[in-house]
Amino acid sequence: MPSTEQLDVTDASGHALVDEIAAKIRARIMSGDIPIGSQLRQAELATDFGVSRTPIREALRQLQTGGLIDVVPNRGAVVRVPSPWEVREAYEVRAELEALAASRAVSRISRGEIERLRTANQEMFDRSAAESDASADPSTRRDNDVFHTTITSVSSNARLARSIDEINENFPRNVSAQLLTNDARHREENFHEHGRIIDALERGDEEAAAREMREHVLKAGEQLARWYERRSSTVFRG
Repeated sequence: MPSTEQLDVTDASGHALVDEIAAKIRARIMSGDIPIGSQLRQAELATDFGVSRTPIREALRQLQTGGLIDVVPNRGAVVRVPSPWEVREAYEVRAELEALAASRAVSRISRGEIERLRTANQEMFDRSAAESDASADPSTRRDNDVFHTTITSVSSNARLARSIDEINENFPRNVSAQLLTNDARHREENFHEHGRIIDALERGDEEAAAREMREHVLKAGEQLARWYERRSSTVFRG
């Protein structure tokens, strides 16, 4: 049966419908609802969204052009597995951008925002430690997003925020949460790295805030790249 996400095709133009379907498929991929390596079957998606295969085919082509899916011989459209070098390059840039955001946030952050960061960091640590399987609680991802987006928002530079978002949109967000859930050492290090960033913000140390954020993002990128290295060697077997 069609899902509750069924689209209204009567009022939407062809292009708008394709864009809407592509956005919904992208959201499912980014949340992990459609895992990397998964096949995207046109017939199933058409039934799910309550449309014909034509807009589905166009939406998949759009996502392929954007680099989110690949067309693999004998398998069709599949969710693309990012290469480790792509992750490392992206996070190298993200580290510099978020370091700038942290530096700018020092003179702008309020006491309430500092407390919000501490709460998000503690809740993320507690929640991820309590999870016992590979499917991390979506709240873990939200807590991590709250931490980073709060600092970016406080930095008061819309172009900077957009640039960071563009990098983040290249990789499914659930993977980072899984890493926190499944690796106690990484979870502990992440918690303390966040704590050092907050401390630097609180004491007004721009240099330290930038340095701690840069190191934190680079380490997170390396963890993610290694995960994809392991995943890419197994995801298409069989």
